[in-house]
Amino acid sequence: MAGQANPPLRDLQELARLYGIQTGYYSVFDRRRKRATPQGMLATLRVLGAPVETLADIPAALRERRQQLWRRVLEPVVVAWAGQPSSVTLRLPAAWAESSAACALRIESGEQRSWTCPLSRLPTPARARLEGVRYVARQLPLPDGLPCGYHRLRVQVRGQSFEALLIVSPRQAYPAPNEAVSSWGVFIPLYALHSQRSPGGGDLTDLEALLDWAAGLGAGVVGSLPLVATFLDQPFSPSPYNPVSSLFWNEFYLDAARIPEFCRSPAAQALAASADYRRDLESLRDSPLVDYRRALALKRRVLEELARTFFAQPGERQAAFQGFLRENPDVKDYARFRAAGERYRASWYTWPERQRQGVLRSGDYDGTAERYHLYVQWRFGEQLQALSAKARQKDLRLYLDLPLGAHPDGYDVWRHRSVFALEAAGGAPPDDFFVKGQDWGLPPLHPERLREQGYRYFIASLRHPLRQAGILRIDHVMRLDRLFWIPQGLGVSDGVYVRQPAEELYAILTLESHRHQALLVGEDLGMLPREVRRALARHRILRSHILQFQITTNARRAILPVPRNSAAGLNTHDLRPFAGFWEGGDIRERVKLGLVGRTEARRLRQHRRALRQAVVSFLHRRGWLRRRSADRRALLRACLGYLADSPARVMMVNLEDLWLESEPQNVPGTLDQRPNWRRKARYALEEFSRRPEVVEALREVNRLRKRA
Repeated sequence: MAGQANPPLRDLQELARLYGIQTGYYSVFDRRRKRATPQGMLATLRVLGAPVETLADIPAALRERRQQLWRRVLEPVVVAWAGQPSSVTLRLPAAWAESSAACALRIESGEQRSWTCPLSRLPTPARARLEGVRYVARQLPLPDGLPCGYHRLRVQVRGQSFEALLIVSPRQAYPAPNEAVSSWGVFIPLYALHSQRSPGGGDLTDLEALLDWAAGLGAGVVGSLPLVATFLDQPFSPSPYNPVSSLFWNEFYLDAARIPEFCRSPAAQALAASADYRRDLESLRDSPLVDYRRALALKRRVLEELARTFFAQPGERQAAFQGFLRENPDVKDYARFRAAGERYRASWYTWPERQRQGVLRSGDYDGTAERYHLYVQWRFGEQLQALSAKARQKDLRLYLDLPLGAHPDGYDVWRHRSVFALEAAGGAPPDDFFVKGQDWGLPPLHPERLREQGYRYFIASLRHPLRQAGILRIDHVMRLDRLFWIPQGLGVSDGVYVRQPAEELYAILTLESHRHQALLVGEDLGMLPREVRRALARHRILRSHILQFQITTNARRAILPVPRNSAAGLNTHDLRPFAGFWEGGDIRERVKLGLVGRTEARRLRQHRRALRQAVVSFLHRRGWLRRRSADRRALLRACLGYLADSPARVMMVNLEDLWLESEPQNVPGTLDQRPNWRRKARYALEEFSRRPEVVEALREVNRLRKRA
C-alpha cells in the first residue's frame, strides 16, 4: 500500500473517513503508521450501516453518504458549553437559505422558549454541490443563559420540522477549578476483601468495615472494582468488566444477615444455622480462591427465604418497595430477563423468536425467580446507599469504576441491542501491554445509533454508579475519542479505530459529574494519545498516573513528574503488584503465555534491572531512600512517599502492595489459564488492619498528603 493509492482504494478510504473510521494509526512499538486493511475497513463499514459488500459498491455508497450528511438538516445531538456563546449548524438546500427558521426550545424543567430567525442573516461556514443540488450551512445562534441540562430543540423551515437533543453542560467536570481536592485512599477488589465473617468473599459489610478502618487512618477514599451484575452460574463470567448489565447490582456482595427480613424469617435463620450450611460456609472461607458458583448458590438459598418472607407479609416496607419500583422502572424488565435466563439456561440468542426480540410474558419465566431478582436489587440499593451516606458523613468518597461494555449474552445487549454493534468486538491493537493485541469479545456501542437514541443508555449506565460514588474511574477512557473495532470473522490485524462523538460524550460526563458532585478519573496506562490527554485536561477530568508506566532508565529523571490533575498510584488491577513487578513476574508470565521468546525475555529483564537501579538512585538522591542497597519494602515505602508528596489530586494505595503481594488479580488476555477475578487477599481484614507494616505505611502516606 506504499505510494499513491489507486482510485478504488482512495474512495474506500474517503468513505471510511465519512463514517468515522480511521484509515490508520501509529504503532506504540516503532511509532510507524499502520494502515487499515481494505477488508477491515469494508467489514467495519458494513457494521456501521454502509451499503457495501465489495469495492465495486464504494462509488455509489460514497455518493449516498455525502448526500446523507448534507441532507441532515440538524444533527441529532448538539452541545452548548455553559456560559459561552453557542450556535447550531443547519445544513439546507440553497433554495431554503433565504427562509426563516421557527425555533422552539423545551427546557428540561418544562419551560418553553420560542423565537424566529431569518436564515439569510446567519453566517455561512460551508457550501456544497452534490448531484446538481446546492447546499449551504447556516450557524443558528442559541439564546444566552441557558441552564445546564438535557433540552429538546425543534427547528421548523418551510413547514418541515427537525429536532435535536441539546446538551448544555459545564466545560469542566466537578469540582470547580478553585476548589481544593487533595486526598488519598485505599483500594482492594471487594471479592478479594474477606473477613472472619464473610461467606467465601467480601460483601458490603466488609466494605463498610474497611471504610471505618481507612477513615480512622485519615483516608478520604475507599476504592474497589465495579459492583455490577455478572454471570456467576450458566454462563460463568465473573469479570466485573464483562457484566450482565451496567445498570444493576451484583447480589453476590449482599450481606443477607443484615437484611431486615432475616430477623423475621425462622426458615432463613434455621438454614443459616444448619450443620450443612455452616460446613459449606467454612469450606468457602478456607479456600484461597473465591468460588462464585458455590458461594452465590449458598447465599441465594437464604436470600430466597428472605424474599419469600417479605412478599408473604405485607407491611410498611411494601411502600418503600413500591417506591423503589417507581424510581427504577426498568428493574422489572431486568428481573424477568434474569428469570427467563434461568429457565432457558442458554444465551438469549437461542431463545424463541418473540423472547429473543425482547418480549417476555408471564409464562416465559418463573414468578418466584422474578421476585427474587427484584428483591435483591432493592435490598442491595438500600445497603449500598446506607454505606455511601456513612462515607459522606466521614468526608470519605467511594471510588467505583465504569466498565467499557457489557456481556454479549447479558441484559444490556438484549434490551438495548439497537445501540450495540453486534457484528464487531472492542479490543486493542498490539502494544507493550499485550503484544498480540486484544479482542475483548464485547460488542461496542454504535456511535450513530447512540446519538439517535439521545444517549439514554450511556447516561443511565453513568448515573448508576454515580448515585453512590464520589469518584468514578472510566475504564479505557480513550473510548471517548475512538475505539478499536474487530469485525466478526476477522482478526486483530484487521481491526480499525472508529471515531466517537467525543464532544457530546464529554459534555454528558461533565454534566453528570456536577449533578452527582463526583470526580472523574480516566484510565491512562501511559499510552494515551496526546489529544486525549489534552481533552481530559481541558474538561478537568483526572487521568491516572501509574508509576509502572512513568519510570525511565535515566537516573536523573527516573520517575516522571506527577501532574496535579491526576489520580496517582503504583499499579492497577490489571498489573502485577509492586513486588511482582520488580521481581519480573509479569515477564515470566509473558514467556509462559508464549508472548515473548527467551531472547526478548532476557532483554526485558535487563531493562527491568536498569529501571530499578535508576529508580533507586533517583529516590536516594531525593532523600526518599537512606541507602542505595534498598530492599523491596524500603523501595515500596519510598515510591509511596514520592507519590504521596506529589501534587496529585488523589493518591490511591493498593492494599496488597503493603504486604508485598506478587500475584496479580487479573492478567489481560487470559481466561482459563489463570484464576482471574478470583484470588482472595492473602490476609483477612482483621489481620492486615493490625499489621504494623500496613498501618505504618498508611500513616506516613496520610502525613505526606496533608503536607502536600
